[in-house]
Amino acid sequence: MAALGQRQGRRCLCGPAGGYCCQVSNFVVKRPWTGRIGALLGIMVMALSLRAAVSVVPPLLGELRGELGFDAGTIGLLAMLPPLIFAVFGLLTPVLIRRFGLERVLAAAVVLAVAGQLVRAASGQVWPFLGWSAVVMAGYGIGNVVLPPLVKKYFPDRVGVVTAGYVTLLAVGTAVSPQLAVPVAGLSNWRVSIGMWASVSFLVLLPWAAQALRDRRSVGDDAGRARGVAFQGSAGGAAQGAVPKLAAWRSPVAWGLAIFLAGNSAQTYVYFTWLPPYLSGQGVDAATAGSALAYFAILGLPVSLLVPLWVPRMKNPIVAIAMFAAFWAAGHLGLYLSPMDGTWLWVTFAGLGQGTFATALLMVNLRSRTTHGSSVLSGFSQGVGYAGAGIAPLFFGSLHDATGSWTASFATLGVCLLVMMTGAVMINPKRYIEDSAVDSVPSEHQGTHKR
Repeated sequence: MAALGQRQGRRCLCGPAGGYCCQVSNFVVKRPWTGRIGALLGIMVMALSLRAAVSVVPPLLGELRGELGFDAGTIGLLAMLPPLIFAVFGLLTPVLIRRFGLERVLAAAVVLAVAGQLVRAASGQVWPFLGWSAVVMAGYGIGNVVLPPLVKKYFPDRVGVVTAGYVTLLAVGTAVSPQLAVPVAGLSNWRVSIGMWASVSFLVLLPWAAQALRDRRSVGDDAGRARGVAFQGSAGGAAQGAVPKLAAWRSPVAWGLAIFLAGNSAQTYVYFTWLPPYLSGQGVDAATAGSALAYFAILGLPVSLLVPLWVPRMKNPIVAIAMFAAFWAAGHLGLYLSPMDGTWLWVTFAGLGQGTFATALLMVNLRSRTTHGSSVLSGFSQGVGYAGAGIAPLFFGSLHDATGSWTASFATLGVCLLVMMTGAVMINPKRYIEDSAVDSVPSEHQGTHKR
């Protein structure tokens, strides 16, 4: 395939481990989307489904409390499940990808998510509901990690545009599902409201099945045309097929992105968990407090669309990150000092600060050269990052309970900002995980892939 690619004047855009990008790069100039529509639709539908099953539950907790027996402890456990399970599967998924491949791991993630959502919706007790929620989160934790390397593999020439699309749909799923939760439950019941999102997850499989069929035909055609074409040296072939093992913990880039994502996600999860209770405790009525959270989530849409189109053009991404950090800081200070006056302005500032999340996902591909590097960087950064996010809301609330004041709690948000900016400094220089994380290079026999 390498010789054939050279013979036809192709250019592999993402290195020897990129694989598929050598097949698609011949479409880059004249027909940039040809042959990749299935992959594009699959990425976008997956992004839409990733947060919907998480954010649909909180508006229905009143009904779940009465019917399933949720109490304060189990509600707290439910809130901690997504980030903690995302963290575990963030660290495990790169191993699965290396063993089974991106597409197979994605298919397994979708099966877990669909099965978990359907059985969860049929649960009659709190602990089975929590258990199947964990299965759902496992599927989506894998999906979180798989999306950036899928973009790298299928769209090495359109990373910014495709990332803008899928990060925006992540925000859409986060914002839309809680808005529909109560109306749908009113028309039917909470089980339908929670379970219906399994259909969106199932739809992920359809475009990927079409893409797999097209790829199989394309590979067969390429193999037929390549018969009789001499491979340019066995050593060269091995070099093209060799995929080095990457130890992310050795890479400053990986640690920087992990620290950056941890600081960002901690702030975001604190807002999703504590913004309504905090505002209600300060005298804001419950309806307005709930609307403030919905508004905060919706503000993720414009910044998610803007960041991947804007930041790749910048020589120093830290400039954009500093701007979003300033929005976060203004939101934190405003809500702490004047929660009743200017509430919507402070929530606007904090909502615009969410541009740091889109930046983190974009940097996965901007700081990796290959699909394999992208998957390792994605898994490590999200594994460490979501671990921090899982602890932060609990710590935020515990400080308030211990001190009787919100001062220490909001001070932790300032610490999260400093942590985030520390990571930003580490990922600002243009360097790649492959430069510092190579653990070992497979033997020639192990590194050669059949085409």
